[in-house]
Amino acid sequence: MILESTITCPECGHAQEEEMLTNACQYFYECGKCHAVLKPLQGDCCVFCSYGTVKCPPIQQNKPCCA
Repeated sequence: MILESTITCPECGHAQEEEMLTNACQYFYECGKCHAVLKPLQGDCCVFCSYGTVKCPPIQQNKPCCA
């Protein structure tokens, strides 16, 4: 399982590598450059699934996210 993902802000394009939690979803993420608060896109369970280079750990394991 991959626990690091690079989140790219859709507002300013800033990319930052972050470590994902294995026991909780991350619903909000503040961009380190423009300070936009990102939320998951419709149909995604967390910001890593919407804006990251790697999906969250539950999705990687074909499990429901945060269930």
